Amino acid sequence: MDKEAKATDLSELVKYQEGSVISREIINKPSGTVTLFAFDDGQGLSEHKAPFDALVCVIEGKAEVTVSGNKNTVAEGEFILMPANQPHSLKAVERFKMLLIMVG
Repeated sequence: MDKEAKATDLSELVKYQEGSVISREIINKPSGTVTLFAFDDGQGLSEHKAPFDALVCVIEGKAEVTVSGNKNTVAEGEFILMPANQPHSLKAVERFKMLLIMVG
């Protein structure tokens, strides 16, 4: 990503691809990362754990986010916190884009 300070439309930085999950890393530092994702309908990330707290901000569409067995529907304009070291997974209820912010 360009280091120039300028306003950018997040939804334009990743495009949907049929049957795929696309990601684009925006920041990668030892203290955490910021990554933009585009999920096609029905696509997801299987259950896993991360050593950082993670904040998922849905930019468009709708996702089912499961954290420690609790299912949540998160829609455009909403966010959910996934605490460090707790199992979580994501699945597209419909095509969706999200910004994932992981902080150490």
